Amino acid sequence: MDSAGQDINLNSPNKGLLSDSMTDVPVDTTVAAQTPAVEGLTEAEEEELRAELAKVEEEIVTLRQVLAAKERHCGELKRKLGLSALEGLKQNLSRSWRDVQVSTAYKKTQETFSQAGQKTSAALSTVGSAISRKLGDMRNSATFKSFEDRVGTIKSKVVGGRENGSDHLPSSTGSDDKPLPDHTPF
Repeated sequence: MDSAGQDINLNSPNKGLLSDSMTDVPVDTTVAAQTPAVEGLTEAEEEELRAELAKVEEEIVTLRQVLAAKERHCGELKRKLGLSALEGLKQNLSRSWRDVQVSTAYKKTQETFSQAGQKTSAALSTVGSAISRKLGDMRNSATFKSFEDRVGTIKSKVVGGRENGSDHLPSSTGSDDKPLPDHTPF
């Protein structure tokens, strides 16, 4: 059996806890000798399988030790480069955001929002133009012209009275002239 085709479980509870001084775990051959052989196997085949099992177990221990050493080396490199767990998290978030931005769903959503924004802008522009046109029409109407003339007449009477040196409003009867307050908006 080829060890490259074996499924290696790196989710062991001892992963990363092994030290460099740890030795290979020996296979207890006395227990193996006590268990009955699987039916249909000769003693030679059983011995070959046990040897392969020992070899695979040795490889697993070696791989765990190599992985622990690589993790320590990785930690040292990150420490030397000044990378912390927070920096790694920021890099992961940045990478994830780039992945989201290149996703089809994000592009479709972005395109939809862009189109909605353009349509909203066009609609508001149309509404603004319509309001401007209506205000212009209203300003040119006879009612507005009449109102504007009356306001202008009242203003000229108020301002005209002050320009003549008088702080009094002209009355329609000419009597009971009252002084204007100082805070007049005209």
